[in-house]
Amino acid sequence: GQLVDSGGGLAQLAGALRHSCAASGFPFSHYEVAWYRQTPGKEREMVAHISSTGYTTDYAGSVKGRFSISRDNSLNMAYIEMSSLKPEDTGMYYCRADSEEANVYWGQGTQVTVSS
Repeated sequence: GQLVDSGGGLAQLAGALRHSCAASGFPFSHYEVAWYRQTPGKEREMVAHISSTGYTTDYAGSVKGRFSISRDNSLNMAYIEMSSLKPEDTGMYYCRADSEEANVYWGQGTQVTVSS
């Protein structure tokens, strides 16, 4: 199985970007999904999480109210909408899928750069 990140790119300050994650080769609807952000010199941090059903979402305080995570299990896709972007949102963004049996998949990551 695999996850493929897409989207991201260059955005203006206070702009918006959408990042997608496509799953294949495993039962996606049984997996929780999260997005992680990594910036130079810092550990990878989770910024958003969604339950396997999509009913429950959680966000890091730094992105709450600005980012929105969603999923479509019929398409094996997850999405994160990023708005009101700030320079500190710049970094590599990775999607991750976790099962209750501790199986983990990571996407390859995409770069988000917010220009002021």
